[in-house]
Amino acid sequence: MRQILAVALLAGLWLVTANITAQQQSDPQQRAQEIAASFNKSKHQVKEKHGVRIEKFKEVRSEPVVRKDAREYSGTYVADLGAGYTMKVEVGTDGRVQAAGSEPGPNESRKFTLRDAKIQGALLTGTKVYEDGTTEKFEGVFINRTERESQTDSGTTSFGLAVVYDPPKVERDYSFSLTRLFYKLEQ
Repeated sequence: MRQILAVALLAGLWLVTANITAQQQSDPQQRAQEIAASFNKSKHQVKEKHGVRIEKFKEVRSEPVVRKDAREYSGTYVADLGAGYTMKVEVGTDGRVQAAGSEPGPNESRKFTLRDAKIQGALLTGTKVYEDGTTEKFEGVFINRTERESQTDSGTTSFGLAVVYDPPKVERDYSFSLTRLFYKLEQ
């Protein structure tokens, strides 16, 4: 009886541990899906006036990209805003991630490095450390972003890094704030 109880207890402990491990592994995947989904958008409008029909269509679909070899994420990424947002990611053979970049600041470009950077699946996380010592959380996901301009368009796909800002980043002239930004891999 004691042996059966001991085996049952060990089996139960193993199941709990396996469940916790599975949850920890799926959390980065789930977060990557959430971030990628926040970059999706769809717009379809039809206006008809005086017999003239005007149709507008735009669709953006984003999907996380998990590479077998994390070194394939290495490269220079430039934001689609074209306002000085750049990031260079380097992944070593040992899997260590080094990243640095710059973004516009109030007076000049602000440079940063990514401390404790790690890649889990398609998710890149770490802490941005600016030259003045200030820090902020960093979270992004490597995605394929497909844009379609019409319902019959097969679309144009770009690979890059989708970054979310929490709290939002306020632009230098305070005219708008950024909640997310797509950095395209330079070829």
